[in-house]
Amino acid sequence: QVQLVESGGELVQAGGSLRLSCAASGRTFSSYAMGWFRQAPGKEREFVAAISKGGSLTYYADSVKGRFTISRDYAKNTVYLQMNSLKPDDTAVYYCAAGRVAQTMSVGGGMDSWGKGTLVTVSS
Repeated sequence: QVQLVESGGELVQAGGSLRLSCAASGRTFSSYAMGWFRQAPGKEREFVAAISKGGSLTYYADSVKGRFTISRDYAKNTVYLQMNSLKPDDTAVYYCAAGRVAQTMSVGGGMDSWGKGTLVTVSS
């Protein structure tokens, strides 16, 4: 299994931007589709974004389309989530996940590994 470590979460004002990073260990980064999920206080974990193994396909939750962008850097074994126009509703712990198929991850299935999460707090 690949090991995942998220970073970049912090307190930000509404309307601001933040970039989350997820560093993957091992030599098999390119074998995995990668995704971001989030869990707000008192709510279930939900899908945010996913990117295919080759990086050509991306999927987004409707709530973040047009504001968030997922990308990956194979040289750094890292996947990113650029978050713009942040809203208080984006406040959550954000988790990175590795899976086999990005489309499957987008409907909540097929995750092989999870990171421990990074907290994003958006103040109004």
